[in-house]
Amino acid sequence: MTAPLLMLIGLTVEATFSWPLWLYRRIRHPVVWIGALIAFLETRLNSEHRSHRNRRLLGAMTLFFVVTAAIAVATLISEGLPNNTWGYAVEAAIASTMLASRSLYAHVAAVARPLEDGATEQARDAIGHIVGRDASRLDSNGIARASLESLAENTSDGIVAPLFWGALLGLPGITAYKAINTLDSMLGHRSPRYEAFGWASARTDDLVNLLPARITAALFILASGSRRAIRTVYRDAGLHRSPNAGWPESAMAGSIGVRLSGPRHYGRGVSNEPWINGNAPDPTAESIRDGLRLYVIAMIILAAVLALIAALLAWS
Repeated sequence: MTAPLLMLIGLTVEATFSWPLWLYRRIRHPVVWIGALIAFLETRLNSEHRSHRNRRLLGAMTLFFVVTAAIAVATLISEGLPNNTWGYAVEAAIASTMLASRSLYAHVAAVARPLEDGATEQARDAIGHIVGRDASRLDSNGIARASLESLAENTSDGIVAPLFWGALLGLPGITAYKAINTLDSMLGHRSPRYEAFGWASARTDDLVNLLPARITAALFILASGSRRAIRTVYRDAGLHRSPNAGWPESAMAGSIGVRLSGPRHYGRGVSNEPWINGNAPDPTAESIRDGLRLYVIAMIILAAVLALIAALLAWS
């Protein structure tokens, strides 16, 4: 089975079933296992008594060890499975655990529902599960804005990027990407504890997301068929502090006609970010629904692209 076809089946499995709660309660989740390894190494190596240089070096070694371990395990599984329907099914099921298409939709929809009903506190609680900013300070427009930003960025990080690397390198590729992304989520913070130790993880995550972020922007543009989205990406993608997140966020903002980013509150203070599509109105609960519709269409296009690539490889 070709890697693109494996990723297509994995995406279909995850979008249909997600990761069952009963299974999570029994064996947790592969990302949780990766996270446990990262936490184990970080607590033992990232001592505040070490020099900045040594913490950078040990952080890079942690990155190398975790990613190498992830690739080794995935390769052993991939090579050890039989080349028949059951073997392919197991491999696709494992690949599906590295994706988050169904759960992303569910988490964002869980914000839209109470916001539509005027239950702002319930919406704040829901958005607090998917963003790192201080949700207690968000009004209804801020909640909608945070939801759409999370939807756009996580479409890239949680779906397009793992599928991209999986389509190129199979199960080892998607697993390696997930390890890098988890390292960045846990260590890639600009704080006294993680600035040195997480530097290598953050820079590597930026690198592996470079192309997927731009592919995600293209998917949103295709899904909307909007010239305004193209103009917004061209004008505003580079305004974001991240070299990658501005691409899907600006494509989302231009596609549904709202402004995103702007100042936001974190535990460490206010981050004065520039506006993306700043002349557009603030998003509302209805804007979240528009974003979710755009997201579904983009995922259908992505699945069609994977199917086309798989068919071309099979034909050749």
